[in-house]
Amino acid sequence: MKISKVIVSLSVLFAFQMGHAQDDLMKELDGDNAKKEVVSAAFKGVQIAQMQSTKLPAKKEWYFVVSHRFGDLNNGINNFFGLDGAQTEIGGIYGITDWLSIQASRNSNNEKTYEMGVKYRFASQQVDGFPFTIVGYNTANIDSYKITQFFPKAKFNHRMAFASQLLISRKFNERFSAQLAPTFVHRNMYDGLRDQENVYLVGAGARLKLSKRISLTADYSARVSLPDEFNSPYRNPFTVGMDIDTGGHIFQLVFSNTQNMDDVNYYTHAGETKKGIYFGFNLYRVF
Repeated sequence: MKISKVIVSLSVLFAFQMGHAQDDLMKELDGDNAKKEVVSAAFKGVQIAQMQSTKLPAKKEWYFVVSHRFGDLNNGINNFFGLDGAQTEIGGIYGITDWLSIQASRNSNNEKTYEMGVKYRFASQQVDGFPFTIVGYNTANIDSYKITQFFPKAKFNHRMAFASQLLISRKFNERFSAQLAPTFVHRNMYDGLRDQENVYLVGAGARLKLSKRISLTADYSARVSLPDEFNSPYRNPFTVGMDIDTGGHIFQLVFSNTQNMDDVNYYTHAGETKKGIYFGFNLYRVF
């Protein structure tokens, strides 16, 4: 797939720049350099469109989060252009320190998923210094639907699934930022005909600032671990959006090829239909 090759090429490019900047980073760790000015956040929201960004809440900052995805727009009037069959996710994010945050949410999908996560910054982009912001991100899912009615011998650990990402972003100028996101997803229980126990992806996202309060965003992730003989019914997730900064909160309008919002299902269960388009929004209120 051409777009997958583009992402892999971008990964090599980022890796090259990271190698070039390694000496600067080691000097900073050794205390050889004076403290340098940190570049302001590459992204306005804690998500790019659907993918997590390298932005974290400030210390003791609370985020109240509401995400909503309507049904498939392509079904037209049959589901009232997506109004029927909508899904909602409600959660919160708390900044323990300026470099560490925790989060929890509940999704109204078929699995009634609870998601818990942690986000932590390894390094920040600096003016005339280290060229990237590097953040780790991990989530754990618990599916709360009645799994035993289908799998009588299922145990609690069968409800669990996990996602891990390394988020590497660079703010190139005041208008444009980009990010790479190597991603790993593990399911404790999976359908071997349709799923894999472990899924590896390479993701990329970007933000283009159009005005003081409006930006265009997009993110895409490509699976890199599918065996040649494995014919997955799922697609690589792709989402485009628009950030609207109202001052008190960030409002993101998005179009995606999947209705899923939790990380595990977003990266591994993008809709089986080739034509599905889902409209929705992410709303963040900061306290």
